[in-house]
Amino acid sequence: MKTHIMAALPLSLAGFSFCSVSNASEASQWQYEFTPYLLAAGMEGTTGVRGFTTDLDASFSDIISDLDMGFMGLFTARKGRWVLGLEGVYIDLNNESSAPVQGSAGFLTGNGKLDVSSTMYIAQGTVGYQLVDDGKTTLEGFGALRYTRMEVDMDIVIAFDPPAPFGGDASAGDTENWADVVIGMHALHALSDKVKLTGYLDIGGGGSDLTYQLMAGVNWEFSKGYTAKLGYRHLYWDYEDDGFVWDMAAKGPYLGLGIRF
Repeated sequence: MKTHIMAALPLSLAGFSFCSVSNASEASQWQYEFTPYLLAAGMEGTTGVRGFTTDLDASFSDIISDLDMGFMGLFTARKGRWVLGLEGVYIDLNNESSAPVQGSAGFLTGNGKLDVSSTMYIAQGTVGYQLVDDGKTTLEGFGALRYTRMEVDMDIVIAFDPPAPFGGDASAGDTENWADVVIGMHALHALSDKVKLTGYLDIGGGGSDLTYQLMAGVNWEFSKGYTAKLGYRHLYWDYEDDGFVWDMAAKGPYLGLGIRF
């Protein structure tokens, strides 16, 4: 049986939705866009703290039921072919569930009752440059620095089978910070003056062994300066350090509103 501890990372993370420039006059001036996002992400993988690990398989409904507070938003600034971006994510989660638990150095193994509190902070700064613009399709390359901080407290009660003559209680807590350098490409293809298809790919590492993201969606400018953004994102990390494990994929649909000024 799997659980949904520490499972609340939105796929707004690092999914750059660059604002487009509509004419030459605008291209010579700074253009700004702020996009708040709603999340609909499930999580799947393995996570652990100080040697205690468990599998995780959480749907979007699981995450929402345990979410105390969350915020995510993306700000972009563009001038000519250059685009700058800053994205922030804050998630506060409390969860209680049951799952198989592997204890420190293998000494505790069994079905565990888990009470987990976790807080996640993510910030990403991005610099991009427009490589291609044929009037209908644009292609931009970019580099970014993605910073992640996780604070986790875990209380565990192990139910041994057969019962053990000693207690199976354990507590673990940890705070981890890491930064990854990523590079990628972002493409926009206009279906009309108001509707554009968007695709995104990044890959990198540094603090983690590997992180990557895929995104596909559609942007609809339904009113001047306002763009609805709908699509699907898949984001993966492989991070491990001194007993802290985050080998996780976050995936699901997103919905955002771009406000241009």
